[in-house]
Amino acid sequence: MAQYWNREDSIPGNFAKDKPVCREAKIISLSNPDDPANISLHKGDLPEGSSLLAIGTNVDEFDMTELKEEKPNVLFVSHPMARKPLVELLESLPSIKWVHARSAGIDFITSDALTELSKNVIITNSKGTFSSTLAEYTMMACSYFAKDLPRLLKQQKAKNWEKYSVQELRGATLGIIGYGDIGRATAKLASAYGMKIVALRRNPETSSKDPFCDVVYGSDKDSMNKLFSESDYVLCSLPLTPQTKGMITMEQFDKAKKDACFINVGRGPIVDEDAMIEALKTGKLKGAGLDVVSTEPLPQSSELWQLDNVLLSPHNMDQTETFMQEAVELFVNENLPRFLRLW
Repeated sequence: MAQYWNREDSIPGNFAKDKPVCREAKIISLSNPDDPANISLHKGDLPEGSSLLAIGTNVDEFDMTELKEEKPNVLFVSHPMARKPLVELLESLPSIKWVHARSAGIDFITSDALTELSKNVIITNSKGTFSSTLAEYTMMACSYFAKDLPRLLKQQKAKNWEKYSVQELRGATLGIIGYGDIGRATAKLASAYGMKIVALRRNPETSSKDPFCDVVYGSDKDSMNKLFSESDYVLCSLPLTPQTKGMITMEQFDKAKKDACFINVGRGPIVDEDAMIEALKTGKLKGAGLDVVSTEPLPQSSELWQLDNVLLSPHNMDQTETFMQEAVELFVNENLPRFLRLW
């Protein structure tokens, strides 16, 4: 049984309901009390054995004397400025054993201090919650360049009935850098299109029998260069960590297959943005679909705004109307019951 819920590969309610509750979940929420997405946690019916002790956005909003007596053991995090107060709460409340982030990315809470404190704390995220919509975006971006949608829209606006040849996705190769939940959800869709999937991940053997993956390489530089040289479309779905920051450089774009397109749904700082822009301007890359960039919001001075071969979105391709609400509901209905039953 999975230790925590993952929408991509977990079965709803598969947490041994017949197993008795073995411990309490005393929860504090490092969140905006008025955030409507958190309603199932802040105002809903919590699983047996669970209680919400306090809500706040920083340490000053919590009654620390009372919390030290109540000994909370679960900390839910959704506030975007949570990095400093999270560390302060963990330092003041050693009873906390589990920290859960509402988002899939946790770069908004990571720090050296958290790394040290997390030796005695389990940290989980909303893994898998946003994978399907980002996979759909990736396939849209592939089609955007394969069918030359910019040209199509220009011709429609000009009332120009001029036929032109398009490319198929069937038979093309999709390289995926970061074959986690987003990468695998994308591979599942791409396989239905008839695409070949080449994946890059730290532990290749993990995906050696994956039905959606044709080839798996390690995460070393030579493997990444090889992936770029073989792929018609390259998807970056990595999280931002000290190890992945600046990982994709001009070296990789120089190795890219002719007319390759680059798609990034991970984090902007993973890519040397100046090198990417140069590759787009010189034709080393045919195009780029970017849901994330190095600086967000994207500065008006950025050349990316002006490039015709760039598809830009404001880091919102996972932002469905209910995406955050669903993430909280999965925490309440799937992760909490697992914690209560000792996983």
